Amino acid sequence: MTETNGRVCLVTGGARGIGLETVRTFLDYGWRVAMLDNNAETLAATRKALPSEVLCIDADVSVPDDVQRAVDQTAEHFGRLDALVNNAGIADFGPIARTRHEIWQAIMATNLTGPFLMVQAAAPVMLQTGGGAIVNIASISGHRASTLRTAYGTSKAGVIHLTKQQAAELGNQGIRVNCVCPGPVNTTMAMKVHDDAIRQSYHDNIPLNRYGTEREIAEAIHFLISDKASYINGQVLSVDGGFESTGIGLPDLRAKQTNS
Repeated sequence: MTETNGRVCLVTGGARGIGLETVRTFLDYGWRVAMLDNNAETLAATRKALPSEVLCIDADVSVPDDVQRAVDQTAEHFGRLDALVNNAGIADFGPIARTRHEIWQAIMATNLTGPFLMVQAAAPVMLQTGGGAIVNIASISGHRASTLRTAYGTSKAGVIHLTKQQAAELGNQGIRVNCVCPGPVNTTMAMKVHDDAIRQSYHDNIPLNRYGTEREIAEAIHFLISDKASYINGQVLSVDGGFESTGIGLPDLRAKQTNS
C-alpha cells in the first residue's frame, strides 16, 4: 500500500494503544515513521516489536526542550517531516472536589500544551518541504461532559479549539490541521477500568452497539493525513460509532423497534 514517496510521520505517545496502532498503520501505507513516548520502559519494549527503521525517541511533550529535540532528531534522521499525530495524553478521573491542582496542571500540560508545543516546533520543518498535515487526538469527552472528567474533558475540549486555531493560521501556509475524537475504544486502559456494567452502559448508548478498535481510529487518522483529505482543514471527526450524535435513550428505542 505504498503511497508516500518517502514521506515522514511523527507520532507522539506512540509506544502503546492508539499511538502504537497509528505507527503500524502508517508503516503499512509505506510511510517512514518516528515515534516518541515518555515511558522509557514501554518505549524500549515497543522498539523491539517494530521494524528497525522506525525512529524511537524518549521525550515528554509537556517539556519544551524535549519537544524541540524530538522534532530536530526526526528532521536530522529522515531529512524531512510531513505529518504529525499528536496522540500523547494522560487521564485521571475523579470528582471536582478531589481534583488536586497538580493533577489539573499535569493533564493540561500533556493533553493541551503538548499539541501546542509540538505544532509550534514541527510546522517550520514541514514548511521547508512545502507543508504537511497534522492530526490532534482529542476525545468524545471534549464534546460531552460527564462526571469525574473535569480536567480530562476540559483538556480535550481545548484540543478541539486549538485544532481550529492551528488550522486557521497554518492552512494558508500549506499545513492542514484536523482533529479526531475517539469514542470508547478497546484499549488496554479501557479494559482495565471499564467493568462489565460500564461496557454495557456504553453499548446501550452507541448506535453500533460496540466499542471501536485501535485500528479503526488509526485508519481515520491516516485518512485525514493522506492526500485523500487534501481539502479538509479545521475539522473535528468523532470516531465513536455514533455515540456523540445520539445522546441517551437507545435501549428503550431498540426495544420498541424489536417489538414493533
